[in-house]
Amino acid sequence: MATSADDAGIVPHLSDTMAAGSGAAASTSASVKDLRGAAVVPGIALPDLPGTPVLPVTAPETTHDGAARLARTFDAVVANVRSAYVGRDATVRLALCCLMAEGHLLVEDHPGVGKTTLAKALARSLGLTFGRVQFTADLLPADVTGAMVFDRDSGQISFRPGPVFTNILLADELNRASPKAQSALLESMEEHQVSADGISHPLPKPFMVIATQNPYDAAGTFPLPHSQRDRFLLRLSLGYPDRAAEDELLAGTLTRPLPDSLSGVGGAEFLHSFAGAVLRSHVAPEVRGYVLDLVGETRSHPDLTVGASPRAALAVLRAAGAVAVSTGRDYVTPDDVKLVAEPALGHRVVVHPAAELAGVTASSTIEEIMSRIVVPVGGAR
Repeated sequence: MATSADDAGIVPHLSDTMAAGSGAAASTSASVKDLRGAAVVPGIALPDLPGTPVLPVTAPETTHDGAARLARTFDAVVANVRSAYVGRDATVRLALCCLMAEGHLLVEDHPGVGKTTLAKALARSLGLTFGRVQFTADLLPADVTGAMVFDRDSGQISFRPGPVFTNILLADELNRASPKAQSALLESMEEHQVSADGISHPLPKPFMVIATQNPYDAAGTFPLPHSQRDRFLLRLSLGYPDRAAEDELLAGTLTRPLPDSLSGVGGAEFLHSFAGAVLRSHVAPEVRGYVLDLVGETRSHPDLTVGASPRAALAVLRAAGAVAVSTGRDYVTPDDVKLVAEPALGHRVVVHPAAELAGVTASSTIEEIMSRIVVPVGGAR
């Protein structure tokens, strides 16, 4: 992965392209202001005015320092999750990037590969309030969102909040519930509120859903409708571990901490700062064009009946920005886009039935599209 804007071949920030001939003055001029409105000239001592205490002058945190601090905390959260979950590091980092961008995460795979363990470890490591709902066939929407109940003490009907009123909600085996119960999360995931008896009740901030589900062909499951799959920023499949990872899992059965026992490494302030850095990430026109080419190909591909929506394009950039911030950068590269393309688009496109019978999948189609699209390697300076 590229480590600088020059290596990535993208248009850098305007501040990065200022004339270098100004020497040391140019390198210090950006950090001598921002002292609550007072301008300080480097190399000139401030006079001691009578009756005015002289306060020590400390340099404000630069953008580079802030990005490095976020990256270090991100790595600490990943390490905390990995202490309870044995799996691929790339999977953990992508899952955390999804939550750091304040998006919803869908973890899909066969039973017993660690979906719930990963979800609970992520939630606990962020140090936020956590709730869990085990989705079953007899679950009702009110069991998730809450309901209007009669209070015998006051003699009034009031709203009793459900488990959805938390920072991170683990929707375990989401596709085992009926479509009616699944729809209880639609308003919560999109608008961060719950409506009951004509009154909207806002959810805590931040609010994120980590949902797990078994494959669609499993008995006793209800496939998620396309509109609900589109609510998830990323979809990840864990897969079976390799021999070394599974041996580590067997060897540490008695010593590995449980996800519920993990302490919070991040927190609401860290998540808020990280999400703000994602929104401020610089995206060059060439990178935007690369995303548009990718999304456009999904809409005209003969093996796909439903292509990626504009919301899907925004999801790709949002997830790519989270990957950039997690590595200490404030700009997005084509490598970031390639890393999140399948997790962000695979659950949003629909494969044609004839192509599906031939063994074509959404993931293989997106990989094939990315192999054909020209990756931007340079631009105007």
